Amino acid sequence: MSIIKEFKTFAMRGNVLDMAIGIVIGGAFTKIVTSLVNDVIMPPIGLLLDGKDFTKFKIILSQAVEGENGEIIKQAVSINYGILVNTFVNFLIIAATVFMFIKLMNQLKRKEEAKPAAPAAPPPPSNEEKLLSEIRDLLKK
Repeated sequence: MSIIKEFKTFAMRGNVLDMAIGIVIGGAFTKIVTSLVNDVIMPPIGLLLDGKDFTKFKIILSQAVEGENGEIIKQAVSINYGILVNTFVNFLIIAATVFMFIKLMNQLKRKEEAKPAAPAAPPPPSNEEKLLSEIRDLLKK
């Protein structure tokens, strides 16, 4: 089997298409969660911390060095723990959402499995029964 045919077979399976859709939706969901954290959750937390922007929290290890005309010669070196906390909150929200979604899907799957199977359709009448039915109908006439 050629590589192109093998790739086509792989790409056209349902699992790959489902995965691609999940990745696209996950990317969009990540943007929503990031906005939720940065624009809704962190501003009140920053307000509780004297109105500071939480992403600006950092430990400066080395100050920036500026030249005489104001240009920066050497950038400041810092540990940006505020950004880390924002990212961690993003992760927690995404993880909780995925957990709840999987839990819901598992519950729905269990309910589906718990449903009694539909009764099997009665078997079609045998040739003898068909013949007897025809004889009965002819006798009625």
